[in-house]
Amino acid sequence: MPNDLRRLFLLDDSIHFLNHGSFGACPRPVFDAYQAWQRRLERQPVSFLGREMAELDQQARQVLATCLHTAAENLVFIPNATYGVNVIARSLALSPGDEILTSDHEYGACDYTWEFICKKSGATLLHKPIPLPVQAAEEMLEQFWQGVTARTRVIFLSHISSPTALRLPVEAVCARAHQAGILTLIDGAHAPGQIPLDLEALGADFYVGNAHKWMLCPKGAGFLHARPEVQGMLEPLIVSWGYHASPQNRRGSQFLDYLGWTGTKDPAATLSVPAAIQFMQEHHWEQVRQECHALLCSAIQRICEVVQMEPLYPLDSDLYHQMGIAPLPAKTDIIALQARLYNEQRVEVPFFDWNGRKFVRISVQGYNTPEDLDALCAGLQNRLPQVQSG
Repeated sequence: MPNDLRRLFLLDDSIHFLNHGSFGACPRPVFDAYQAWQRRLERQPVSFLGREMAELDQQARQVLATCLHTAAENLVFIPNATYGVNVIARSLALSPGDEILTSDHEYGACDYTWEFICKKSGATLLHKPIPLPVQAAEEMLEQFWQGVTARTRVIFLSHISSPTALRLPVEAVCARAHQAGILTLIDGAHAPGQIPLDLEALGADFYVGNAHKWMLCPKGAGFLHARPEVQGMLEPLIVSWGYHASPQNRRGSQFLDYLGWTGTKDPAATLSVPAAIQFMQEHHWEQVRQECHALLCSAIQRICEVVQMEPLYPLDSDLYHQMGIAPLPAKTDIIALQARLYNEQRVEVPFFDWNGRKFVRISVQGYNTPEDLDALCAGLQNRLPQVQSG
C-alpha cells in the first residue's frame, strides 16, 4: 500500500484505524476544499445561499452524476443514507396488508425506520434470512426471492451490508422486482467509492448512498437517486421554500425543489463531492481498491487460521470488497476484546454479534498499511484466549 496516502489523511498516527466503514475519513485536500467552502459562505452568506447556491449545487450534482452514470436531474443531496430511507419510506402510501421485504443483513437504523412506518400504516416488515456462510450471488438471490408474495409492495435491500459486509445481488433483485411491479429501494451507504456504480444499469427505483464513507467526502454528504418515473411519489421530509419555489429559485423539477432546499444549512460537505472524486481519480483509486482488497483477504485468512474456523464467504470472490468479516468463537466476549485491542494495541475495529454468530468487521482503506493488519492479527491471537466466557 503506498505510504504517501497515509500522510494525506488527518487520522491519528498512533491508531491502527480499521473502521473506515462506520464514519469514513476525509483526506486533507478534500477537507481543505470543505473548509474553503465554509469560509466562502461566511464571507457573504446572503449572496452565497441566495444567489449562488442553486448553480453550485447543480454543478456538484453533475460531477457526482457523471461518476454514478446517471443524470444530475435524478439526484439530490441529503445528509446521509438513513435520511434518504426516511424520505422514501414516509412518502409511500402503504396500507394494512402491504409487505416490505428486506433481508436480515440490514442496518439497524433503517430497520427501525420501516418498523415505525409499519406501525403507523399497518403494513408488515418481513426479514428474509440469508444465512452465512454463502458461496455465490445466485444462491442469495434465490434465497431472498422466496420471501416475495402477492402482497410485496416494496423491496428494501442493502447494496453492501453494514453488519456482514456482504455484497448483495441487488441488480438481479431489481430486475426481477421490476418485472413483478414491485418498488425497489437500495441502501448504498457502503457502496459509492468502494465499488464502481452505474445507477442506470442497476435499475433500482430509489437508491440512497453516502459520499462521506468510501467516497472520502466530509460528513454530511449523501445522495438520493430516483428514477424519473417515480420522482413524483416523493414528498419532502422537511417542507420549506421549495414547496412554492419562486421562478428564480426553481431547480428544474418538483423532485429537486421539494428535496433540494430544506432551510438554512451548511452545504460545504456536498459541495466538496467533486474534490473527493478528483482525489480518487488523481490517486488511481481502482488500483488502491484492489490493493486494499488483497490486504483484507490476507487478513481474514490469517484470522481464520488463528481461530480454526472457515471464512463466511469465499475469499477469492467478489462477495466482499474493502470491508469484510472474519469469524470468532461463539464464547468470545467481544465487548472486552474490542476494549483491550483499542486500549492495549491501539487497534480501532468493530465487532458484531449477528444471528448467533460473532465476528470482527475489518475495513481497509487507502491509508492502511500491512502493519495495521499485522497489529490486528497479533492482537487477536494474543487476546482471544483471555476473553472467552463460560
